[in-house]
Amino acid sequence: MAVARMRMSRVALVPVLVLAVCTLPVATAAWWGAPLLLVPLLVAVWVLRVGVDIGPAGITPRTLLPGATVPWDDVAGLRVGEDQELWLVRRTGTEVRLPVVRARDLPRLAAVSDGRIPDVG
Repeated sequence: MAVARMRMSRVALVPVLVLAVCTLPVATAAWWGAPLLLVPLLVAVWVLRVGVDIGPAGITPRTLLPGATVPWDDVAGLRVGEDQELWLVRRTGTEVRLPVVRARDLPRLAAVSDGRIPDVG
C-alpha cells in the first residue's frame, strides 16, 4: 500500500494571492508594513501542508506543526463532529482531528485505508 495524501484544494491559494496583492500597498508604504507580507506567506504554507497522510504505518494528520503518526493498531474508530469534521479515536480514548477530511470523504478514506476503515456508505 502506497501512501495516500488527502490535501486541501490548491484553488484555496487564489484568495491567498488576493490577500498578498491587497497587503502589498501597505507593506511598501512604510517600513513597519513589510512584516504584513508574512501573513499571506504563512497562509499559503498552511494551505499547501494541511491534510492527512494514510499509509501502511498508520494515519498522519498534517498541520503547520509536525504531527505524529497514529499506528493502525492504535486506531479504535472514527467520530464525526458537529461540522462534519472527522476525529480519529485512539484505543486510549483520546481523539485526533483529521484536518481537511469531512464525513463526505469517508468512502475515499475507506478505499485508501485498505479495509482498515470500513466503508459506511
